[in-house]
Amino acid sequence: MYKYILFDLDGTITDSSKGITNCVKYALEAARWEIPETDRLLEFIGPPLTEGFMTISKMSEKEAEAATTKFRERYNVTGLFENEPYDGIEKMLKTLKENGYILAVATSKPEETAKRIIEHFGLKKYFKEITGSTFDAVRNTKQSVIEETLKRLGITDAEKESVLMVGDRKHDVVGAHNCGIDVLGVYYGFAKSGELEDAGADYIVSKVEEIVKIITG
Repeated sequence: MYKYILFDLDGTITDSSKGITNCVKYALEAARWEIPETDRLLEFIGPPLTEGFMTISKMSEKEAEAATTKFRERYNVTGLFENEPYDGIEKMLKTLKENGYILAVATSKPEETAKRIIEHFGLKKYFKEITGSTFDAVRNTKQSVIEETLKRLGITDAEKESVLMVGDRKHDVVGAHNCGIDVLGVYYGFAKSGELEDAGADYIVSKVEEIVKIITG
C-alpha cells in the first residue's frame, strides 16, 4: 500500500529530550523567564520552537524569536549531540530500505541541524531526502516541511495514497493530514496519553519494532 515513508526526527528517530530541554532552560534563564517543570519542558519537543515559547511559556512573538535565537546558540554547538537513536531504529530503517521503501526525514528542526544529527549517527544512507525548517521562516510549520519533502521526492497528488508519515506528536498528524497523507503515530516518543488518538492518527504503535509490521502489512 505504501511506497514512501516520511519520518519525524525528534521523538521518532532519536531521543533528543536531554539536548532540547537543556537548551530551552538555557534560553529561558537568559531571558530571566520562569523555567517550567520537566513535563512542560518536554512539550517543547515537536512543535516549531517559536510556537513552543509562545504557547508553553506565554512569550510574545518577539520574545519567542529572541528565545529561539538563544536556544540555537547552545543547541548548534552542544545540544544537538545530547541525543541518541532509539533502540531498534537502525534495524527498522535497514529493513524498510531493503524491502524497497523510499525513506525521507521531514522535521521541524532546522534542515542543516537535522542533517548533522543524521550523519553523526550514521543514518544518512537510509534516507533519500532530509527536509527541515528554514531560519527565514519561509518553511516553519510541519505542513510546509512535509509539502517540501513531497516536492523533492516528486510525489504527485495522485501518488499521495502511497505516502505514510511517521511521527510522535499531534503536529505530525495534523501537518500530514493537511497534506493529504496517512499518519502512523508512535507512543515511544513524547506524545501525551491520548494525544495521537485525538489528533486522528491512522495507525498507532508503542514500540519501534511495530513500525515495520504496520507498514509491510
